[in-house]
Amino acid sequence: MKETSGKSLQDFILESRIWLNHYLSSILRLIILTGPAIAIGIWAGIFRNATYRTCLNISGMVAVLTLIHYFLVLRFPKSRVTSFFSLTALDVIIVYMSLHQVDILITWFFVPLVSVLFCDEVIYFYAIAVNYLSMTGTTWAATSLYFTQSDFESQFDYFLNVMGGFTIEMLIMTVLGYTIIKLAQDNFRKLFQQNELIQFQKQSEQERVKILDSMAGIYDNVNLIDFTDNTEMALRDPEQKKIVIDMSSQTQTQMNRKIMEQVMPEQMEDFLSFTNITTVRQRLTGRKIISGDFVDIDKGWFRAQYIAVEAEPDQSPAVVIYTTRNVDEEKKREQTLIRISRTDEMTRLRNRRCYEMDLDELRHKPLEDDLVIFVIDVNGLKQVNDTLGHTVGDELIKGAAACLAITVNKVGRVYRTGGDEFMALVHTDDPEHIRERIHKNAYKWRGCYSRNMTMAVGYASVVENRQATLDELERIADADMYSEKEKYYQMTGNNRRRQ
Repeated sequence: MKETSGKSLQDFILESRIWLNHYLSSILRLIILTGPAIAIGIWAGIFRNATYRTCLNISGMVAVLTLIHYFLVLRFPKSRVTSFFSLTALDVIIVYMSLHQVDILITWFFVPLVSVLFCDEVIYFYAIAVNYLSMTGTTWAATSLYFTQSDFESQFDYFLNVMGGFTIEMLIMTVLGYTIIKLAQDNFRKLFQQNELIQFQKQSEQERVKILDSMAGIYDNVNLIDFTDNTEMALRDPEQKKIVIDMSSQTQTQMNRKIMEQVMPEQMEDFLSFTNITTVRQRLTGRKIISGDFVDIDKGWFRAQYIAVEAEPDQSPAVVIYTTRNVDEEKKREQTLIRISRTDEMTRLRNRRCYEMDLDELRHKPLEDDLVIFVIDVNGLKQVNDTLGHTVGDELIKGAAACLAITVNKVGRVYRTGGDEFMALVHTDDPEHIRERIHKNAYKWRGCYSRNMTMAVGYASVVENRQATLDELERIADADMYSEKEKYYQMTGNNRRRQ
């Protein structure tokens, strides 16, 4: 497509000039036959004032002009000079035939009329000027031949009379021809502008189709929803037929009615709400995309998206693309990353970040009566690290984590929140029993480097501290843990500051 309408029109004019130059070259070749035709007329008595020499001169002159024009067309097919020459050659032929009394009535206005076809003001006014000068010179030269047959007193009066008529006709011809050229140019310009618009729209449509085809290759399902005529069209369907959507009674498109057969039952309500076609425009207004993740019974997670392609002046979508794409692997990677970010690397228990997130979640809802917060600390870890090394100390931490996981995992969650510090959120009606089990499992534990392990365990339950907040429960459990640790120090006679 051309960049501008002016450039497109100019290209058209240049192409037309090439065609007309070739056409005029053919006309000049045909005019060579004028000489033999006139000779036949002389022999038949039609042209009484012409001679056979005139016929020969006409054919020879036209042959030379045709040859010159032929080479100009080959070398300069787009040039105005080539057009000037062909129009001038026609004038020369008319002048010669007029001066040699060849009674073939060829109007002087034939050449300007031909020049109009070029739709070029420069070529047209050149043709007018040369034609008028040729007409004037020929009329003056031929006055002596035709004056005697008129009623004028002098040749000059006759000349003025003839040229007056010619001049008036030439002025009319000039105005009409120029008007025709301008009207033609304006019409051509409008046509080219319309063509450019059509080409632009066609190109845009092709690009749009390419994008949609590309999307159809990426997504499992691609549906084009047009709210201007309330239709849907499956782009992956080879036939790509438009299907009418009845907005008064229909809440799901035909595509979604098929997809919903595979959606997990517990997600069905959310899926139907997200894909409700009667609310899509409202939810998409002022936005480019809305999406939701759901689970296919057979294929796992998939992502449904509504993408606004064209919008109305009020920002409500006019054309929307609905897609679904399997994101099961993506979800698995996402869940893996989340799990890693919330897992303690050494013990594989949940970390402090996960603990804080779970506490935040609990803060937004009423606390259950059986909720208990446990605070656990490994006894004597500092002394083990200082005397036996960190390898033995790490073994104790991992052993403590294993004991806590065995005891708590079925009724709650365990977190490593510091070096040898652990927290647990447990649902139980007998927290003392949980504490006793933790001690028993720790007593049974045996490591490669250490033969025994003890832990200080403190807890605080909601049922025993109904007015306490989560933070207060944590502080109560922490104080209870330190109380147990004091008992351990008193019983073993170890210095607490070294532990």
